[in-house]
Amino acid sequence: MFAQLLGEHFVHTALWAGAVVAVVSGVIGVFVVTRGMSFAVHAISELGFTGAAGALVVGIDPVVGVLGGSLLVGLVLGLLSLRGRERDSAIGAVLAFGLGVGVLFLSLYQGYATEATNLLFGSIVGVSDAQLRTLVIVGAIVLAGVAVLYRPLFFSSVDPEIAAARGVPLRVLSVGIFLLLALTTAEAIQVVGVLLVLTLVITPAAAAQHLTRRPAVALLLSVAIALVSTEGGILLSLVKPWPTSFFITSISFSAYLAARGLGWRKERGRVSRRTPSRTESAGAAV
Repeated sequence: MFAQLLGEHFVHTALWAGAVVAVVSGVIGVFVVTRGMSFAVHAISELGFTGAAGALVVGIDPVVGVLGGSLLVGLVLGLLSLRGRERDSAIGAVLAFGLGVGVLFLSLYQGYATEATNLLFGSIVGVSDAQLRTLVIVGAIVLAGVAVLYRPLFFSSVDPEIAAARGVPLRVLSVGIFLLLALTTAEAIQVVGVLLVLTLVITPAAAAQHLTRRPAVALLLSVAIALVSTEGGILLSLVKPWPTSFFITSISFSAYLAARGLGWRKERGRVSRRTPSRTESAGAAV
């Protein structure tokens, strides 16, 4: 049965779609984690659903609404260019208002909102060839944007004060990273859904940063973890008829726990090497 399913076209499409989303999410996730923007991912994904509900009201494809809603929220949050508690409170305010607007859209829509509600949980095995082409185009745009902004983005993410002192345009970069994040989130929603989008954007990057302190290596590890989680989740769902998103989140979270454990052991080893033993301390005292 598994071998037969592997020969099906919809499985090939799902694997390709998962690979595209995993690569893009793994790349952008490193910047998101470094800049402490996890809450922003949640807000953009939730308000992407509001965009989908609005698209239904005006009679267009909900996926277009997801892209439009995510980009609008990303632009607003990027223009705010806030940090710390101020940024979190602003995101919370925007999120609350946006969800209220989403409820209004759903109440105005007279038909069945099945297409929009499907985006809450994702449907990777239901991705069409046309959607796959859209995912590839959006993914290429995000990767090209990251390549252009790579050096100043990492500089401003690690030390924004020094970056500002050296003339790095922080507001422009803030808008840029939020728009790239919005596109990535809109992509990931179609695979794991609104409720689980953090799985691909945050968890692999968080795991990678526990394994290495080198940015380039962390980026590659993040992509690798996202790929294994997504492709492994799709293949496991062919064996066991459970939700694909469950397998994806389980693999991703397992990788995160393993990375935390390895990171803790490495840190403990460094501390023990730096700390002299009691015998050495007594000898030094004598």
